[in-house]
Amino acid sequence: MSTAEPAIELKGISKAFGPVQANKDISIRVMPGTIHGIIGENGAGKSTLMSILYGFYKADKGEIFISGKKTEIPDSQAAISAGIGMVFQHFKLVENFTVLENIILGAEDGWLLKPSLAKARKSLIDLAAEYELNVDPDALIEEIGVGMQQRVEILKALYRQADILILDEPTGVLTPSEADQLFRILGRLREEGKTIILITHKLREIMETTDTVSVMRRGEMTATVKTADTSPEELAELMVGRKVLLRVDKKPPQVGEVVLNVENLRVVDEQGVERLKSISLNVRAGEILGIAGVAGNGQSELLEVLGGYADGTGTVTLNGETIDLTGKHSDGKSRRARGIAHVPEDRQREGLIMDYTAWENTAFGYHHDPAYQSGILINNAAIRKDTEEKMERFDVRPPNPRLTAKNFSGGNQQKIVLAREIERNPDLLLIGQPTRGVDIGAIEFIHKQIVALRDQGKAILLVSVELEEILSLADRVAVMFDGNIMGERAVGDTDEKELGLLMAGVET
Repeated sequence: MSTAEPAIELKGISKAFGPVQANKDISIRVMPGTIHGIIGENGAGKSTLMSILYGFYKADKGEIFISGKKTEIPDSQAAISAGIGMVFQHFKLVENFTVLENIILGAEDGWLLKPSLAKARKSLIDLAAEYELNVDPDALIEEIGVGMQQRVEILKALYRQADILILDEPTGVLTPSEADQLFRILGRLREEGKTIILITHKLREIMETTDTVSVMRRGEMTATVKTADTSPEELAELMVGRKVLLRVDKKPPQVGEVVLNVENLRVVDEQGVERLKSISLNVRAGEILGIAGVAGNGQSELLEVLGGYADGTGTVTLNGETIDLTGKHSDGKSRRARGIAHVPEDRQREGLIMDYTAWENTAFGYHHDPAYQSGILINNAAIRKDTEEKMERFDVRPPNPRLTAKNFSGGNQQKIVLAREIERNPDLLLIGQPTRGVDIGAIEFIHKQIVALRDQGKAILLVSVELEEILSLADRVAVMFDGNIMGERAVGDTDEKELGLLMAGVET
């Protein structure tokens, strides 16, 4: 049994924000030279705990020990001085600076920049060689991919002599091959004696990468186990307090006629950049077509045009009838009238008005429904009653239609949007990032609703950056890269490796 002091030990950490207890008496030991996973549902307190460790928040009570020594961490500079580095989910890089300039930013040696750059260049070359973090020091951040940008963030931490690395949802924007490369790098860092804390909601990554995993639920630490001694099913149950079905249970599709047909669809943005390049695809009744790809490769523009939020050129038909792509009949209202429902990628900016109540949000876009009318006036009581029924069917918690949208968790906000759109009995459902930032229990529920709609004979176009979600839900998958469809496959005839290559722009 190891007698080494923990690299990190937190004792009795508590933190409240007003009446909300984000962390409650949390204690955790992270041993040196290990990869320690932390998982939990949205709002479980993971990010708050790591923000306390990195000096963004100050705990209301509790103690932090680094390598056995009690340490005060009032700010991020103190965390860096204590040998802690953090790689955030959204990178903290200056886009028009070079890799080298970003590495030394905030860690310059005196007023003269040239000696700092020369010293950093040598250190960067040494670090890149030691940890297989090869990156061009003179490349501009805006000209390199997200996988390379993540390497820069890791190099920044190592340049500041971090022995402890915290990574927050590090694979959210990576292709499968980039994620594999990241985990090889983390393995190399572990071999060199670095300690890594990995925050992720992806149970497969936990099982394949970590030595130990801690589970948080509702602000408390519910378990810490050796990864080799647990399973994804057990971890999921520890996270939500009940058994969770991790795989989508669905029958083979009963495919009907073509509902949506898209031919040579092009979108050019306000800067003249072509975002969609002659896209052609179709979706049939009773099937789910998944659109896979790293974010920013045209998937958002595809949903926007089909949903009536942006103009395009080309030919789009719904049930054989042409849909206008420009002009007054190309808006969301016209799409809804034609039988298209849309769950947008960003529920808070595009799917809900956060300061409005749940019942008001449930009616948005459908407030002219005769069921909501009382003569020439809108019948608010009818909308509230309908919302109560939807909330019950979609298990929205708390089931209070008078609460504002901002008072619901992310998963319950998503359920409100899904209830509004799915219960309109659409011919075509457009759905973007259905479970982004959603608890594992809510993910299971949302997946069941999507499959149920498909089994009713509806056509579904699903966009997700989560390849595992695409492979689990979709019947066919099309991969987008740089505004193009790189290829299309039946889900049963492909795998993550092939799709990952297509996502990286490599034809197979």
